[in-house]
Amino acid sequence: MKIVVCIKQVPDTKGGVKFNPDGTLDRSAMLAIMNPDDKAGLEAALRLKDQYGAEVTVLTMGLPKAEEVLREALAMGADKGILVTDRVLGGADTWATSQTIAGALRNLDYDLIITGRQAIDGDTAQVGPQISEHLNIPVISYAQNLKIEGDSVIVERQFDDRYHVLKAKMPCLITALAELNEPRYMTPGGIFDAYDAEITVWGRANLVDVDDSNLGLKGSPTQIAKASDKVRKGAGEKVALDPTESVDYIMDKLLTKHVI
Repeated sequence: MKIVVCIKQVPDTKGGVKFNPDGTLDRSAMLAIMNPDDKAGLEAALRLKDQYGAEVTVLTMGLPKAEEVLREALAMGADKGILVTDRVLGGADTWATSQTIAGALRNLDYDLIITGRQAIDGDTAQVGPQISEHLNIPVISYAQNLKIEGDSVIVERQFDDRYHVLKAKMPCLITALAELNEPRYMTPGGIFDAYDAEITVWGRANLVDVDDSNLGLKGSPTQIAKASDKVRKGAGEKVALDPTESVDYIMDKLLTKHVI
């Protein structure tokens, strides 16, 4: 079994975010981490590797410094790392990003592609499903559990307060929730091996069946009109009531706002 996990290096939003003049994130000026949903997807792939002896390749698109998350993935147990980086790919929205990643994936053999549900720097949940459309393979999103049965994958897909059980024949794409599992730690030996490993670097010339008009900022139909730090919330409404009155007050608010 061959599994490709698409991961992304994202800003550590706990440390604040910075923007370029054009409204895009200034990624080079921020601390970065592996996107949490992607990390859960990587752990799912590594568990399949433990169980079936699968080969796990991790692929990321980003600045050269995104090599860091590939080495982290290798230290966790992945077999190969591929970095897709090129100036012409910068400023991509979800459409251009998915076109780029799909173009890179066309170079690879795979039974299963795993992505995170969404990245914490965009929260769109669009890239994974868009990749599946470009590659013309099935997609099951919001995976909270998965298993392999023959040439198919069976997924528990989160849905409100319950879940769907869906089955798809491979090759297919799964988007993983952070709640899918608890990712493992890197091992000391894995860290040493990861920093000795060779990372494959691809650029525009390595993308298959992708038109220049669909790449980078110029190929992005979504443009950022304005970007700013998060707006501070006001203090809100404060009341001083006894316990019984407090319950009545809260219930009235919940009913008024149609929460219950």
